[in-house]
Amino acid sequence: MIWKTWKDAFNTWEKHTADYLEEVLKSPLVLKPSGTMLSLAMKAKAKRDEAVTKWWGMVGLPTKHDQERTLHNLNQLESKILDLEEKLEEVQRDS
Repeated sequence: MIWKTWKDAFNTWEKHTADYLEEVLKSPLVLKPSGTMLSLAMKAKAKRDEAVTKWWGMVGLPTKHDQERTLHNLNQLESKILDLEEKLEEVQRDS
């Protein structure tokens, strides 16, 4: 009995709270400053990433872009080697 009363009260509270928060979060008074803050945070992150990349390059270590380019080249070489191995096996079978 007590559990059912508590559960009903909780469900009522949860519904009213969810309805209220949904209206508040749709409000332009919340959305505009939130959007502005998000934009500023993303611009700051972009600047930080750029600075880290420049510093990383100045130290002489490969940047993320350098690593991705090297990995791409390695994948291309691996594909070519596999193709050559298949052709070699084919030639060996034919002879």
